[in-house]
Amino acid sequence: MNNVSSKAAHLIGSEIIRLGNEINTRVRQGESIYNLTIGDFDPKIFPIPQELKRSIIAAYEAGETNYPPADGIAELKTAIRAFLASRCALPSENDEVMVAGGGRPLIYAIYQTLVDPGDVVVYPTPSWNNNHYCYLTGARGIEIETKQENGFMPTANELAPVLGDATLLALCSPLNPTGTTFTKDALEDICDLVIEENKRRAGNRKPLYVLYDQIYWMLRAEGVDHVHPVMLRPEMKAYTIYVDGISKSLAATGVRVGWSIGPAHVVAKMKSILGHIGAWAPRAEQVATATFLGKDEAVDAYLSESQERIQMRFDALYKGLSEMRDRGYPVNVIRPQGAIYVTVQFAIPGMTTTEITSTLLNNAHLAVVPFTAFGCADGTNWFRLSIGTLREQDIETMLMELANALEPWKS
Repeated sequence: MNNVSSKAAHLIGSEIIRLGNEINTRVRQGESIYNLTIGDFDPKIFPIPQELKRSIIAAYEAGETNYPPADGIAELKTAIRAFLASRCALPSENDEVMVAGGGRPLIYAIYQTLVDPGDVVVYPTPSWNNNHYCYLTGARGIEIETKQENGFMPTANELAPVLGDATLLALCSPLNPTGTTFTKDALEDICDLVIEENKRRAGNRKPLYVLYDQIYWMLRAEGVDHVHPVMLRPEMKAYTIYVDGISKSLAATGVRVGWSIGPAHVVAKMKSILGHIGAWAPRAEQVATATFLGKDEAVDAYLSESQERIQMRFDALYKGLSEMRDRGYPVNVIRPQGAIYVTVQFAIPGMTTTEITSTLLNNAHLAVVPFTAFGCADGTNWFRLSIGTLREQDIETMLMELANALEPWKS
């Protein structure tokens, strides 16, 4: 007998978390595994900023332990507004900002605020969790299968045929899982589509909104610029809701401070929804984040040091995997542009996605996440490698073990 709701009974759990938990169990049992599954950080390699840590402790010692306002403390919202205005040309007013316990509840609130059951949500594949948020809201998801030659980023030409029916377009840059980013021209073309579509609706229908997840925007490879809708087309401010926070940029995934910027009437309803859920960020962490965001020199120093560690891993993996490809191994790799992810193809002939994943794990001790976990059809041979837990001293050995495991398929 099914004793839960129909929605709960048919909800699919996170494939990434499931795979990561399986790998962690094997590690605890004594196996040596290069675990590049979860998009998280080893705090021994990527600690949070020391000044942020000290401020969190000081806030608890000062008694900042009661309920915060449901939409975030005023000091943090002011700090966020100043930070984004100065660093990525994103202006905002107080009533356009809300704070929550990381990006997940904010994305959920955006879906619940804008999407009615049966409404169309358009999103690219691969992408993170949009299929699940569509299920939770009863939306009809339209998946746009992206192409390797575009870095798996959606294009205006791919989106144009389906936006006329859509309520929400979900975008992310740098993209999880690919670590690739929008170019200025590509995002401008998409923004122009959204603006023209909303002119056609002219108040007769709900607008076409854009959910723009930029949680990784401060983590970019050398020479890569971050672009976002309002920066490129100021008219997009009426239709864009941003998701952002410190989880990735400050390696603070467990600190749980995220924020959203969007039209005031949308943000007001998001606040109401999350107010009933209680998904606020802890007060002490909010106080500490407000203090840290205002320290430009400390922020710059931390990001510079962190990005240097990320870039070293990007360069080492891209170089090593490219050399394997050039030597005839069934490998391909896309140059990383941001976030903490490297996109790699393991084109082992005759194997399913599951078989490739198992072969890598059992023969190379390498745990990675297939793009099937991000909405791609079974049979894909593209994978996400997350470098947040990868030790510098392990890279050479890991690549050697990978080459040995793939030797039978070398051409």
